[in-house]
Amino acid sequence: MRLANPGNSARAMLLATSLCSTAAFAATAAQAPMPAPQSLTGDNIVATVNGDVITQDDVDNRARLFAVSTGLPVTPEVLMRLRPQITRQLIDERLRMEEIQRRRIVVPDDEIARAIDEIEHRNSMDKGGLQGRLRAEGVAPRTLFDQLRVQLGWTRVLRQTLAGRARVDETEVANQQREYKAQTGQTQYRLGEIFVAIEDPTHAGDARRFADTIIQQLHSGAPFAVVAAQFSQSQTALEGGDLGWLSVDHLDPEVASLVAQMPQGAISNPVRVAGGFDIVQMRGKRQVGLEKQTMLSVRAAFLPFTAKLNPQAPTDQQRQTLIRAQALTKTAHSCGAIEAANAEAGSKRPADPGLLPLANINPQMRAILEPLPIGQASRPLVSPEGIAVLMVCARDDKPIPVATHDEISEQLLQDRVELASRQLQRDLRRRALIDDRTSS
Repeated sequence: MRLANPGNSARAMLLATSLCSTAAFAATAAQAPMPAPQSLTGDNIVATVNGDVITQDDVDNRARLFAVSTGLPVTPEVLMRLRPQITRQLIDERLRMEEIQRRRIVVPDDEIARAIDEIEHRNSMDKGGLQGRLRAEGVAPRTLFDQLRVQLGWTRVLRQTLAGRARVDETEVANQQREYKAQTGQTQYRLGEIFVAIEDPTHAGDARRFADTIIQQLHSGAPFAVVAAQFSQSQTALEGGDLGWLSVDHLDPEVASLVAQMPQGAISNPVRVAGGFDIVQMRGKRQVGLEKQTMLSVRAAFLPFTAKLNPQAPTDQQRQTLIRAQALTKTAHSCGAIEAANAEAGSKRPADPGLLPLANINPQMRAILEPLPIGQASRPLVSPEGIAVLMVCARDDKPIPVATHDEISEQLLQDRVELASRQLQRDLRRRALIDDRTSS
């Protein structure tokens, strides 16, 4: 399936999106009921990759990580069905790691540590809390660390592989823009996908059983994005399976025949497509070029603190800053006044963030801006670094652009990333000595 732009630049994707699966994992870990660890046979080798062994412990640890991620218990029956496909995913990860090492790419421990710190920060966990949670649920922290290291290293491999092809020609962008313009009035679909690859036709049965198991877990309440991040074998896994907005002519024919009948939130059964099975989630529908969105013109005055705020012991400067912000809220009646206040405070942050689509603003900020009358200052918004006062200058309903020049360029580039990833993975498999002892 075509890889659509997920909303990040390709360069940011090569680093930041590798945290997708682990961020989703941490968000659900605290509520995940785990069964007692299954009986393991650590010396039982389930596969070898160029002489490097994958043990039953490795497979069971990854299965437990899936259980913690989804908040669902893994029964012995489910574990049995997961085992062959998890083994093949671990085989692919070993091949990727060998290629990372062959190219002398190093993912340092401090980068892994920063990734873990970011996960803990986003999910309001104390430092070290993530590893504690993993151990408490019977998951070896190395399972997560190894997955992170491969994800980060593989994105660097793809960057090297693309090299000169990482630049999109303006002619390609122009052709895509004309194509989008011709689609005005047609239906586009916002889709998620979980792609289960079939590397060897003799393993098609295992892939189908694995896809059926995924469907069962999704129907039991497992979050689609989390499952995609853990098990989808497309680069879209880095975005929780998000394909973005696509028209039917950009979908596999087998998928295109389904989406028009799928209601919002529906999840398809496994669909046989070129190279494997697709599980598709309907996330939204729209008419190209006909829908509108509310755009906000906003101004912000940011009054900085000279030290990080301790709410239990604010400094005199912080108290005075709050008094200034409260006065500004009462006296500012124009966006010009907000801009002037921001300049007087040193312009530590821009007064004009540009036009903001209301639908894309985070829920907390949206709750402040959506009801705020034009020309009225908001209440002071306190953060550890300072206090902001906002004002809405204008609200306009404007047609939703199909795609900007940069978004189209990113989409074309990420198509190449996906193709390069699949081609390189196939090449690595062809050259490798693999003994998969789970083959049926």
